[in-house]
Amino acid sequence: MRNGFVAAAVIVAVNTLAPFSSPARAVPSPAEVEKQLDQAWEKLEPVIEQYNKVHSELLANQKKSKQLGERLRPVQLRVEMSLGQIGDIAARQYRIPRASAANAVLSSTSPQMMTDRLALLNYVARSDAAKVADVVKLRDDLAAQRAQVEALVAKQKRLDAELAKRRKTIQAEVDRLERLRAQATGGSSSGGSLRIGACPAVSIGGAAGTAVRTACAQIGKPYVWGADGPSSFDCSGLTQYAWKAAGVSLTHFTGAQWREGTPVDRADLRPGDLVFFYSDLHHVGMYVGNGLIVHASRAGVPVKMARMDSMPYMGARRP
Repeated sequence: MRNGFVAAAVIVAVNTLAPFSSPARAVPSPAEVEKQLDQAWEKLEPVIEQYNKVHSELLANQKKSKQLGERLRPVQLRVEMSLGQIGDIAARQYRIPRASAANAVLSSTSPQMMTDRLALLNYVARSDAAKVADVVKLRDDLAAQRAQVEALVAKQKRLDAELAKRRKTIQAEVDRLERLRAQATGGSSSGGSLRIGACPAVSIGGAAGTAVRTACAQIGKPYVWGADGPSSFDCSGLTQYAWKAAGVSLTHFTGAQWREGTPVDRADLRPGDLVFFYSDLHHVGMYVGNGLIVHASRAGVPVKMARMDSMPYMGARRP
């Protein structure tokens, strides 16, 4: 997501929150505070999920860069050995130092120059020259890929750090609402009943059964931004954690999880399916049967069960 769009989203979120903390307004009732928190969170959660997106991409790119580096090392060794061999042959033929002969290849500044110099040596080392050209090409291709990934990682790190700063700003606003709620409720917890039925409501076996039982076991654990367990979660972190227990890898980002699963009609939902809410798909929960879900809803509310129709439903995916 472009930096300007993220900044705009944060501004909207902060503006949404600001009126609720006006000192000129009387302290609202607990129900009003909960409504205000829900409205504010609809603005804040998309920003949090964009943070998750950037962070997940950063981790993936760092892993890819490391893998490319590991592939590059043996190729570089093969290049050095091959150049050493052809250097020995050329040195014997031309009676010049071995290092100078090898340098004739290494110092090539363009594919055409390399081709020309390899052709010069080809009659004394035809097979070796072809081998060196292939290895050098492979090395250069891998090095180019690695450079691209490292540039992307550097960009992601900058954006990740920028989002982290904005995240602090958002947290400050949420903390202010939490203090307002504490004043209105005397410090009692929010979110209503955490269990509104059996979890899972319908038994199921296999990987989906493992995932849904894992999700149900997290009920009562706190919501923390960017968390993916085992002691705290955000919405996509909970679904990622639950399916990981079943051996299925999901990205810690709602948009990616939407793409990683198979579409499921609402009438065909079964426990373990991922259900998505709001038009921008910024919230996800796990279906547990009988129209119920388990989800990590927002700050100040533990992981809990909810009715699926309590939020605007957009669709479902089966990992």
